[in-house]
Amino acid sequence: MNYQAIKLRERGGVAVLTLDRPEAMNALDTQMRAEILHAVKAAQESARVLVITGRGKAFCSGQDLGSRSNVLNMDLERLLRDEYMPMLEAIYDCPIPTIAAVNGSAAGAGANLALAADVVIASEKASFLQAFTRIGLIPDAGGTYWMPRQMGFAKAMGAALFAEPIPARQAADWGMIWEAVPEEDFAAHWQARAEKLASGPTAAYARVKEAIRATYKNGLTEQLELEAHLQGESGKTRDFREGVVAFMEKRPARFEGR
Repeated sequence: MNYQAIKLRERGGVAVLTLDRPEAMNALDTQMRAEILHAVKAAQESARVLVITGRGKAFCSGQDLGSRSNVLNMDLERLLRDEYMPMLEAIYDCPIPTIAAVNGSAAGAGANLALAADVVIASEKASFLQAFTRIGLIPDAGGTYWMPRQMGFAKAMGAALFAEPIPARQAADWGMIWEAVPEEDFAAHWQARAEKLASGPTAAYARVKEAIRATYKNGLTEQLELEAHLQGESGKTRDFREGVVAFMEKRPARFEGR
């Protein structure tokens, strides 16, 4: 696919999807959503980790509102069902680890696009804003799903109602994201994190994601049973065998991702 609104590159098992509309603060339009969906599906076929980041000052400013007449005539329900849902589900269901490297402001649907990733690493200059009530809407693009799970009911409710920016450091302190790092270290840091995951036990990572997400619907007995099942599968992989041998030989494991 000839991408116009994003860039996709892969090196050493790391696929980097860059939102590439800096003149529009990387706002999400129909083309960008379609390209993100395509790129996520393409990356998971060959890469071992996927990073989503933005070019320019912003990570993503949310829905591209365009002109006032366009905004007022939007079919928001259709837009969310037909364009946002497939994109967000592709990121969330991606079998390889996903990292949102948030380089700047992440607002509205842009903030929730970041929260769809497994791990969010943000520059300390970044911020997260649930801007929806500023224009009489509710958080969408998964915001009402991810926020309570990641930072708790009280913080999620306040973020949604007050629509105030949450600085990256505060987001990390609240558990909304994994970590905030100084701007000067940001690029090297997320790249190192991605490379670490790309050289890890990819099949085990997929099962980690499955197990941790299941805890919200399972009781203890069901979760223990799921752990046993997934651990049994993991114990049959080449990476488990390599991990044990490397441990015995006191050397770093050389995982193949299978």
